[in-house]
Amino acid sequence: MRRFTVPAVALVLGAAVSVQGGAAIAKSLFPTLGPPGVVFLRLAFGSLTLWVIGRPQLRGRPRRDLELVAALGLTLVFMNLSFYESLDRLPLGIAVTVEFIGPLAVAAAASRRLIDGLWVLLAGGGIALLADGGGKAVHPTGLALAALAGVFWGLYIVIGKRVGQRFVGSTALAPAMALGAVVALPWGIASGGHHFANPQLLGAGIGVSLLSSALPWSLEIEAMRRLRMTVFGVLMSLEPAIAALSGFVLLHEHLRPRAWVALVMVMVASAGVSRTQEPGLPPDA
Repeated sequence: MRRFTVPAVALVLGAAVSVQGGAAIAKSLFPTLGPPGVVFLRLAFGSLTLWVIGRPQLRGRPRRDLELVAALGLTLVFMNLSFYESLDRLPLGIAVTVEFIGPLAVAAAASRRLIDGLWVLLAGGGIALLADGGGKAVHPTGLALAALAGVFWGLYIVIGKRVGQRFVGSTALAPAMALGAVVALPWGIASGGHHFANPQLLGAGIGVSLLSSALPWSLEIEAMRRLRMTVFGVLMSLEPAIAALSGFVLLHEHLRPRAWVALVMVMVASAGVSRTQEPGLPPDA
């Protein structure tokens, strides 16, 4: 009997929907826990969930593998800290669109075609339209933090691809997230304080960790194992549109027409990069 396998593309899209829905819920917790507090809960509960499911064994692994796990953990914590701090200052759709410079840069850097540089310029023009919030003033620090999160997002793609080639399932992601939770602990305690004793907030934190960490990162690691890095980066470029829709539905964030034009420019650039990639993707295993 042939076993059903979820296509790698569906894994990436499912991860995007999950993480943006989780981001919308996380933003609603900022007034009480603050961005660092939500990051800590996200990493701590996500690590615990994956550890129970995957039961990773790091004993006896080569030093190179442990270094990759540590690099992934540090990348995760700083990517999330910078993104949540930007999300505290920007609408979800704008924050994710600016953050997207990371995946797009990875896709373009891995390409040897001149036309991909033109697609990058088109996407850059779209992101530039968001510098004033698509017609509405935004916090410049928020834009800078979103761009910084994009740098760490690009690193996450590069490191995650290598991790996916050396580890099975969530055996690397669980300890990486645990390390990230330890690093985020001081900021989280200082930000959330006594609110961590609230069962309702802890329950919401668990939900955020599942939607924003455990589920999507597991899907992404599996997808990166089966897709070329350039293709993965292009598929991730759908996140700005998904984020804008999540912000509209869950947070009632309305973007102005200029912002939607910017999103379309980014989407067209992503489609262009996708069409100019080399054919011959490896089949889903």
